Amino acid sequence: MPRLIKPNTPGQRKKSFGDFETLTKKRPEKSLTVPLRSHAGRDKFGRISIRHRGGGEKRLYRLVDFKFLPFDGVAKVTALEYDPNRSAFIALLEMPDLSKKYILASDKMKIGQSVTSGVSKRITEGSRAKIADIPVGVKVHNLELQPGRGGQMVRSAGMGATITAKEGKYAYIRLPSTEVRKILLECMASIGLVSNVTHNRIRIAKAGRSRHMGIRPTVRGKAMNPVSHPHGGGEGVNPVGLKHPKTPWGKPALGYRTRRNKRTTKFILQRRSK
Repeated sequence: MPRLIKPNTPGQRKKSFGDFETLTKKRPEKSLTVPLRSHAGRDKFGRISIRHRGGGEKRLYRLVDFKFLPFDGVAKVTALEYDPNRSAFIALLEMPDLSKKYILASDKMKIGQSVTSGVSKRITEGSRAKIADIPVGVKVHNLELQPGRGGQMVRSAGMGATITAKEGKYAYIRLPSTEVRKILLECMASIGLVSNVTHNRIRIAKAGRSRHMGIRPTVRGKAMNPVSHPHGGGEGVNPVGLKHPKTPWGKPALGYRTRRNKRTTKFILQRRSK
């Protein structure tokens, strides 16, 4: 459950924090961090490509291994850590050759636990294997779309996909969005749900906390002048005044399909309902 605090000030009322009781280490592993420069939503030309970004606390980027390729022996979980760059927690592993590595922590992962990658007689929480070697009905995360490319799907806090069936060289995977997709059996996945399952219950509660996260204010289009937004203009509280809501550049804003990747449409058996 999210952690509540006693509201000594109006800004703290209804504010909640994540459940960090399972975390064991406050500072990251120095050898697995690199500086992270803030671009404030700007592209390589210096133009804003993502609005409402800027400021915030400085961060170090943790080098998380999303591939976690097969190896001989077992790795030990030595620490569970917070990562400011993602909603999930990360786990620090000690590999058989005594090197260290970060992976996404699964929900039930514990300190001292053994983790494997590749073919294993017993599938444990957080271990990684080919989808062909994982039984039907098991929850998985950090899914590959192409063999050897590394996990690209189901990586945010509390998420988990389900292997529903296997046919030929493909497995049918039910994603958290309810989309059912065909993925090659040779692709790898990690066992269990992603950690920090209560992340979606956290309440920011005040504007200053969003600024610390690097999120700048968002102004409603209705509050602008007509020259600045299609929704702008009017006096007082007024409706949008259009048949459909639009973006500042005139494109549809609600219910508009933006998927253009026809090349992989054949792998989607059922579109998402969420």
